[in-house]
Amino acid sequence: MLNLGHKLLQYEAQKLISFHTPGHKGKAEFFTDLHFPDQDLTELPGLDMLHSPAGVLAQAQARAAAVYQSDASFYLINGATVGNQGMFMALAGTGKRGKDLQLPKVLVERQSHRSVFSALVLSGCEPEYIPNVVHPEFGLPLGLKSIAEVDLGEFLGVHLTYPGYYGTLPDLEKIAAQRDRQAAQVSILVDQAHGSHYLSPLFPQGALAYGADLVLCSTHKTLSALTQAAMLHVQGSRIPLSAIREALELLQSSSPSYLLMASLERAVEHALESRRWELLHEAVQELHHRVGGSLRILNPQDVGTYGIAGLDWTKIMINTQRLGVAAPRCVEHLRKSYGIDPELWDDKNILFLLGIGNTPEEVEILTKGLLSLASLNKDVVASPEEIVCEIPLPPARLTPRQAYFARKRKLPLAESVGHIVGESISPYPPGIPWIVMGEEMTPEILELLTRHKGRWQGWEDAGQGVWIVEEV
Repeated sequence: MLNLGHKLLQYEAQKLISFHTPGHKGKAEFFTDLHFPDQDLTELPGLDMLHSPAGVLAQAQARAAAVYQSDASFYLINGATVGNQGMFMALAGTGKRGKDLQLPKVLVERQSHRSVFSALVLSGCEPEYIPNVVHPEFGLPLGLKSIAEVDLGEFLGVHLTYPGYYGTLPDLEKIAAQRDRQAAQVSILVDQAHGSHYLSPLFPQGALAYGADLVLCSTHKTLSALTQAAMLHVQGSRIPLSAIREALELLQSSSPSYLLMASLERAVEHALESRRWELLHEAVQELHHRVGGSLRILNPQDVGTYGIAGLDWTKIMINTQRLGVAAPRCVEHLRKSYGIDPELWDDKNILFLLGIGNTPEEVEILTKGLLSLASLNKDVVASPEEIVCEIPLPPARLTPRQAYFARKRKLPLAESVGHIVGESISPYPPGIPWIVMGEEMTPEILELLTRHKGRWQGWEDAGQGVWIVEEV
């Protein structure tokens, strides 16, 4: 019989070097004053209340707001997921019109976290998507198509991911300037889940600096908070604080973990320890210098190409095709010979995520490990599939919410053209939906689905059948 606790102990015993989330990397130094299970407490006298803070939690959130230079900050104990959902629910509340309670149109980056699509279901917002641009070498959606010709005044909100999963950044400054130039009353919502460390000149500017209204930071991904702990930062008055509080109270647990919230408080303090990041930055620069000649690494020279406006150096993205070795073999070698555990890999790419818990010594081990990949025997690599640089967006017939609650039936995939799909289908990686629930299956999308030989995210009957909407 499988036992999760035993599996956790087995994993811990391997003593692998973490280049994945969470950002604390399992280092006990970040939790010296947190004691489990003694402090696994609920809302007791003197400990304040998350949904009606007036004491210690109110002060802790105010300190977070001061550090991030927001007007208000909210602790999240349901992760980035509830942050995205809360942003859309609060936005939808400001967009109601008249007796019919018509909900707003939103402009959404297609390469968004799956919680964004669940947020569309919950809020009822009608999305229009910004296509992403696939980088031909990496075969991944690293850039964002320009929206310079879009009239932002047609939308109540724009939702962007900054940075993307692989560390690339959209041109948020240009989009904010476009809003000002068009005098558009549109709220800018930013999923900065992987950018909670953007607090010093070593890093890109945080989204708040460009005028974003709501910014989600998944504080556990790169900082020292426990997994599932995050924050939502608010700027300005386009979306009232009351709407945000109402949405978060509706969505979050009524039994918040005080260990999670205490770790958020400490994470804000640790985030300001700039010397840690300075030493890591120097080590990463050395890695690029020593490894860049033998491995293709996503680097600052890629900025300005394929819709990439910026890059976060804490994400190390390598492509192994130059070596002639498949990425899974490289990962196996790095784990066995160097104890290195990356965040993600596919057939030809490997992603390493740095966090506040990493050390320069660990980056040096990673450097040596990457250099050693050149000694591996070459693979017989099959011809790569044709790279799709822009996924054709299918026509939307229903909102995601309408499709989610509609009556559905299963249909063989080959017979689905012309039908409205009742589920979202994403190749993984990268996890961008090729078709979202509520959209019509087209011959082009069907061809992509049948040709793709990789893995899928959330497709119950992959490659065989698909849920289609039978009746709204």
